Amino acid sequence: MRTMTAARTTASPHGSRPGLRERKKLKTRSAIREATYRLIEEQGYDATTVEQIAEAAEVSASTVFRYFPTKEDIVLTDEYDPLLEQELRARPADEPIVESLRHVLRRALSLGFTEDPEVSRLRTRLMVEIPAVRSRMLESMSDTGRMLCRVIAERTGRDAEELEVRVFSMGLIGALTEATAYWAEHGHRDDLGDLVDRTLDMLAVGFASGRGAP
Repeated sequence: MRTMTAARTTASPHGSRPGLRERKKLKTRSAIREATYRLIEEQGYDATTVEQIAEAAEVSASTVFRYFPTKEDIVLTDEYDPLLEQELRARPADEPIVESLRHVLRRALSLGFTEDPEVSRLRTRLMVEIPAVRSRMLESMSDTGRMLCRVIAERTGRDAEELEVRVFSMGLIGALTEATAYWAEHGHRDDLGDLVDRTLDMLAVGFASGRGAP
């Protein structure tokens, strides 16, 4: 989930292991990302070029672009969205979607931010400080939003394209994005899990009192 900068996942939360071909792809993607983070830490975002990233990751520039269409995507992209969808679908069907999301995000944070907190802080700082990264993140939010629409539609029997479903889904994504931005803007002093809980608490009360919410 891009807005939460989840970990560079190589296995599902349930422990299933991807095949050899997929592991090779994940290894290449991780090498590109790690080279990018290292170069950005050393010389800054704007000074870091795709050619430098390719050389540091020991791949071609065309390989970098095959995995990540833009430099911003290297910072933002992770493998968590499919797992997020899987975990949401595994929750009880009658559980409020906000509570399901709370449970899943707690797992995401426990799996991700304990693995490499420095990278997590760098990514969220770039989301706040670099306009190109922020803009690309806002563009990519629709991917996670569509996933939430599908899950909510299945739970409620509504159409995934229904206005209320779309507004509800993107409201959740937007709120979590702002929680992440708040965390970075305040020097990562707060516990991100607490910020997520506060955000979801507010949304649960707000949406529960509104008409037409899923």
